[in-house]
Amino acid sequence: MSDSGASRLRRQLESGSFEARLYVKQLSQQSDGDRDLQEHRQRIQALAEETAQNLKRNVYQNYRQFIETAREISYLESEMYQLSHLLTEQKSSLERKQRTLTTLLEKVEGCRHLLETPGQYLVYNGDLVEYEADHMAQLQRVHGFLMNDCLLVATWLPQRRGMYRYNALYPLDGLAVVNVKDNPPMKDMFKLLMFPESRIFQAENAKIKREWLEVLEETKRALSEKRRREQEEAAAPRGPPQVTAKASNPFEDEEDDEPAAPEVEEEKVDLSMEWVQELPEDLDVCIAQRDFEGAVDLLDKLNHYLEDKPSPPPVKELRAKVDERVRQLTEVLVFELSPDRSLRGGPKATRRAVSQLIRLGQCTKACELFLRNRAAAVHTAIRQLRIEGATLLYIHKLCHVFFTSLLETAREFETDFAGTDSGCYSAFVVWARSAMGMFVDAFSKQVFDSKESLSTAAECVKVAKEHCQQLGDIGLDLTFIIHALLVKDIQGALHSYKEIIIEATKHRNSEEMWRRMNLMTPEALGKLKEEMKSCGVSSFEQYTGDDCWVNLSYTVVAFTKQTMGFLEEALKLYFPELHMVLLESLMEIILVAVQHVDYSLRCEQDPEKKAFIRQNASFLYETVLPVVEKRFEEGVGKPAKQLQDLRNASRLIRVNPESTTSVV
Repeated sequence: MSDSGASRLRRQLESGSFEARLYVKQLSQQSDGDRDLQEHRQRIQALAEETAQNLKRNVYQNYRQFIETAREISYLESEMYQLSHLLTEQKSSLERKQRTLTTLLEKVEGCRHLLETPGQYLVYNGDLVEYEADHMAQLQRVHGFLMNDCLLVATWLPQRRGMYRYNALYPLDGLAVVNVKDNPPMKDMFKLLMFPESRIFQAENAKIKREWLEVLEETKRALSEKRRREQEEAAAPRGPPQVTAKASNPFEDEEDDEPAAPEVEEEKVDLSMEWVQELPEDLDVCIAQRDFEGAVDLLDKLNHYLEDKPSPPPVKELRAKVDERVRQLTEVLVFELSPDRSLRGGPKATRRAVSQLIRLGQCTKACELFLRNRAAAVHTAIRQLRIEGATLLYIHKLCHVFFTSLLETAREFETDFAGTDSGCYSAFVVWARSAMGMFVDAFSKQVFDSKESLSTAAECVKVAKEHCQQLGDIGLDLTFIIHALLVKDIQGALHSYKEIIIEATKHRNSEEMWRRMNLMTPEALGKLKEEMKSCGVSSFEQYTGDDCWVNLSYTVVAFTKQTMGFLEEALKLYFPELHMVLLESLMEIILVAVQHVDYSLRCEQDPEKKAFIRQNASFLYETVLPVVEKRFEEGVGKPAKQLQDLRNASRLIRVNPESTTSVV
């Protein structure tokens, strides 16, 4: 039977005017024998079986839709129950927070007028100890109250237990929190930066410090997100107000009825495009394939498309799906920048993850993770550096590794964060100071803790300062930081070497015989002349005699070489903070020799030996001390009045050799 014949038979049997008796009568009259009736019966039977199959299929389809509808209703019912439960808990939480804030107002004097913002509540609080920033002296005990939008600092009232007095209130918008590296006994500290001031607080232990840092950061992030949502809602276009149609009254006359205002349909957003429909799945693929740029490009395309459009339920549903992918993408990018990942490849290896985080609006997080990654890289590079037997060789390698890494990090930071919030640059400066601290720790351990000679220490410091000055090419001057971090070690080295010279000078003075030097060979005399010339004593020739004799005492000559050597090495270490330390050390060394000559002139009775002592005194006062003054002035850039006064006081001895006046 053809399809057209079957269709015609189906339409005939499905007709509303179909009558079976009439149909059978017509069929009997038109049929040509029994065979024709059998074929017609088979056609009707086939049609009946087809109809039965269609009926079964429709029943199954309707049943499946019924099951899915019932499941969806059950799911919605569960969602409504959870929503009701969450609303109840939220209401209870708000009431508890309000009661907590009320209790706070009762405990802190002078803060009631400051905490009247609607929706404000207490997030965290605890005892702290405040320290003075410059000298790290303990100032006072305080109690910090962290609200959802500000931080209140209150001081203790010792005479009233459990009560506080208002000290300061800082909005979280302008507050920066910086971790302070532990330096025993000063530990468990963090710094609050509020332009133009800063305050340092110490927590009870490391756990509480970590809680303060985490809750401060999380509260700031939540406040920023809240402000962002408020700005977006304020900037979102508002549709015309809904006009409610007037309800018809069946008892009013038709002529008195006013036509109902038509309802304003909600503006629809076309989400039927294939790329929009497949965007969540495409994001999953990009994340799985580590195609971070492609994922962010898709997000930018969607945000640009929905930029000026309303947010009906379909758009919100799409946004929810996309936001989940954004969270996954952010987690992957954060892991890419974690110190647990391989640190090979230098700063450029972080560029992909950093740039995509910035495009996602996570500039602060990108900055934090980038600097944390680079800090781990610097620490690892320093730790893996092999300690050579020669200190100066190790310091050359240490400076090359550290300052090269710092320079590369600074250039990469400028590339990645150019045009971003200036707060990132402040974070980089703080990081650079912390990194410099790691460098100085390794430097000092090798140079100063191992008690190297002053000349070796001076050469090492000179190398470090030269590398540090190279950072000035990119506008990063950390010289003052390396000075501040090294000042205590250099002071200790100067003091130790000064004591060595003084002890050596006293020992030579105790064995002084006041005899001329006999160098025995012309080579030895020539070598001494070169040494004195390098010390700046150009007139030494006048003190040399016939053959290999020198008309000076061995003690005075040795003192001259040792003092000028100390001054030359100390000037390599010099920076303004060490001015008085160097000057006082030099004065102490000189006074040991001056007082010894003074004492010898007053005590010696032999005229010939006394004349020899006076000749040594003349060499010391008229040749050596002026050279010391001149070299000191050249090295530091200004004269030293104390050295001039010391030389002028020594004239008393030359004018009146019998004077009992001591040079002090």
